Amino acid sequence: MNEQTLEKLKKMKFNGMHRAFKMTLESGKEESFTADEMIAHVTDAEWDERQNRSVEQKIVNARFRYQASVEELIYSEERNLEKNQIMRLVDCSFVQKQTHILITGSTGSGKSYIASAIGYQACRLGYRVLYQNTAKMFTKLKLAKADGSYLKELAKLERQHLLILDDFGIQPMDAQSRAALMEIIEDRHGKSSLIIISQVPVNKWHEIIGEQTIADAILDRIIHDAHRMELQGESLRKSKSIQKENY
Repeated sequence: MNEQTLEKLKKMKFNGMHRAFKMTLESGKEESFTADEMIAHVTDAEWDERQNRSVEQKIVNARFRYQASVEELIYSEERNLEKNQIMRLVDCSFVQKQTHILITGSTGSGKSYIASAIGYQACRLGYRVLYQNTAKMFTKLKLAKADGSYLKELAKLERQHLLILDDFGIQPMDAQSRAALMEIIEDRHGKSSLIIISQVPVNKWHEIIGEQTIADAILDRIIHDAHRMELQGESLRKSKSIQKENY
């Protein structure tokens, strides 16, 4: 009977239950469980299995730039990166409150890694996350407008609890990019969160967006109540390269 049960669990793709029940049988501990304890045991195993698969799929779908971990972040006064600030953000209460994070600093200062680490944590907490290079996203949206899939692409962005825009402001925006950004921000305003990563200081974003009325509307929705990180110091990539050479 146990073999038949295992086979049925496998065919129904109850992988967590299958593994837990099989391990219990192999250990010879099945008699130490009451019926309700056994049901709870295999149900918990199935729950954990599905939760883990869901998190793994969310991480794959997010398309992070880095495989990042909060535990591996480097904190220092020179970088202007405080552990307390990061710890307040990785509980992802900012996603619940639909507020944003703005991370600025020079190239190689670790902006994208920090955003990825926060994004990974959001996935683990069950949020849908998407990591996008800003310029590539605008190019994709322009192509989508040409082939009629523009609204579908916007809807995909809107469904994300957290949208991470990397390399924001590398180049000034044209009219199409400006309009697309306005739609994205409007769709997310008061509903979901953004992390924006840029080499350009926030006080220069108005110039990058261009067209005063639209820039005012976008920045009013982004900057208000946003958490800011302004990283300082030299490039971490450069420092690591020098350390390797010296080693």
